Amino acid sequence: MKMSQPSFPNDSTPPSSASQDADSNGSEEIDFGRRLQSHPDATTRRLRAEDLRSPPRRRVRLPVTLFLITCVSTFWAGVTSWQPYLYMPGGGIELSYRRLILRHWDQGLTYMGCVLIILLTHELGHFFATVLYRIPASLPIFIPLPFITPIGTMGAVIGMDGRRANRKEIFDVGLAGPLAGLVAAIPILWVGIRQLDVSTPPLGNEIYDFPWLIEWMVKLMRPEVNGLTEVRTSQLNAPLMAGWVGLLITGLNMLPVSQLDGGHVVYGLFGRRAHWIARGFIFLAILFVVFDENAMIWSPMVILVILLGVDHPPTADDTVELGLVRKVLGYASLAIPLVCFPPHGIRVLTF
Repeated sequence: MKMSQPSFPNDSTPPSSASQDADSNGSEEIDFGRRLQSHPDATTRRLRAEDLRSPPRRRVRLPVTLFLITCVSTFWAGVTSWQPYLYMPGGGIELSYRRLILRHWDQGLTYMGCVLIILLTHELGHFFATVLYRIPASLPIFIPLPFITPIGTMGAVIGMDGRRANRKEIFDVGLAGPLAGLVAAIPILWVGIRQLDVSTPPLGNEIYDFPWLIEWMVKLMRPEVNGLTEVRTSQLNAPLMAGWVGLLITGLNMLPVSQLDGGHVVYGLFGRRAHWIARGFIFLAILFVVFDENAMIWSPMVILVILLGVDHPPTADDTVELGLVRKVLGYASLAIPLVCFPPHGIRVLTF
């Protein structure tokens, strides 16, 4: 990504010829203050030496490889009707992979396409925000999870140099992904709820807990099944499962801790006071996992966040104000995990 250079009307002197002096910490800076003062439309700032360095080239091979593997793992999850472990050696079902694919290839392709659209839209929301603010960032990196989980993936991430972003920019980058992902997930969920057949016998060992958003959509679109709060594996369809996964990942990302999307948003809203919000949330999450046996599925997530660090690091400039529109949008977005996150996720029946 190419960094923009400041331009100065009617001044042909290149920036490299400007005098350099050391600040109090000994770091070299290029001071354009006098020139910027002569142009009221310019933003006064100090351009650091590292701003003139060319950003590293984005890695392409790894993101593309992981994307293709995720295509395969999500396709396989759909082909196996979200029970891939049953078709592993010793899993309990002896059926050739070729016959299985010929029987359910359309379900696999539909699920793969829907879930990747949601995940890619989410990550592109982040990515385009980093491009807008010229923050060095990687291409979206997908995380495949074949054979182990019903959903075939752990989502996707982008890596970025958050030290280059100020408070407003980190807020925008954090919120852009979940909002973009919801724009893709809700229409897919609409199709899935329309195709939902509750007359199908509830078979399978997994129970999928509905978040509030799906419950509300079912109530609005399918009043004849009002009150439906969960489904079994046999009652799933590809768009419904993809939409459920999309809401799950959006809800998880918007939790107000660490460097999750929600952590960026809360830090943008409250600054360093967000540390207390994050710590309080982790305390409540630990209580939830410990005292609700159906919530044990979230134990690895809680442990991972604690190991990575609960507090959000400072931005390049914490003094930048968000403005009224961003504050209203940010406060409203705090409801996203409440309506998108299924409290019990996937419950496994034991006999």
